[in-house]
Amino acid sequence: MQRQFDIITDSCCGMPREFYEEHGITEIPLGYTLDGVSYGGGEGKALPLKEFYARLRAGAECHTFQVTAEQVRPVIESSFRAGRDVLAVVFSSALSGTASSFSVAASSLVEEYPERRALVLDSMGGSMGEGLLVGYLLQRADGGASLDETYAYGETLKRHIQHLFTVEDLEFLKRGGRISPAVAVVGKLLKIKPLLHATPKGTLGPIAKIVGRKRSLEALADEAVRRAELSDTDPVFIAHGDCEEDAKRMESLLRERFGQNRRILINYMDPVMGAHGGPGILAVFFKGKLRE
Repeated sequence: MQRQFDIITDSCCGMPREFYEEHGITEIPLGYTLDGVSYGGGEGKALPLKEFYARLRAGAECHTFQVTAEQVRPVIESSFRAGRDVLAVVFSSALSGTASSFSVAASSLVEEYPERRALVLDSMGGSMGEGLLVGYLLQRADGGASLDETYAYGETLKRHIQHLFTVEDLEFLKRGGRISPAVAVVGKLLKIKPLLHATPKGTLGPIAKIVGRKRSLEALADEAVRRAELSDTDPVFIAHGDCEEDAKRMESLLRERFGQNRRILINYMDPVMGAHGGPGILAVFFKGKLRE
């Protein structure tokens, strides 16, 4: 059955390029600067993700910036001109102004195209957690659900998309204001690896402080089991900041807990999310209990 409307998202969605191409989804890029040079954001240069994380490790200074309404407007308008409504699934409004930019663009265009509609769904998350939500919405939309039905489903489902992650280097959380300099210093000395999650409000919050990388990965997998509510066909996604071996280790831990045949997708974490977690960030996303 043909989808009744178009779906667009932003680059924090974190899915492989093939995903967007296969499903006809437009991804609008957030941008960042690395040592003063702009990347992404539509006009910026492209930078391979492995190189991006290597430069972060080498001490490059990184600043991120949101999608603008000017970037969003032509994408929505293209759908409107083709007689198509739009569902936009966007990065958590608690972490970025990107959702506001989508809303501003949509509102201005609806005035010019009164017969068309654009709904903006705040994912209350990011990275492949946002991508996981998009995947579930695609299933509904491709099954014939209307724009309003798909949006309503997303509003409920997003509160059940779990985002769990740990980091290798506390310095990047310190730079982003997530932890204090004093906590970062003590944490590094004690080799503390925090276990964090996306809260019900779409912010980032702590779960536990784990000593050592190996234990932090095991704790993350155990926490996933505690929070998960998965059918046999529900996938689990893993995003990493250039730590592929740890991602494969996490895949093994999750297969031990969720079954060897579980569909698990591994991908690099997008630069904007990765800039705040740093090289070595490792995140797991899945459908679960209501966020707590």
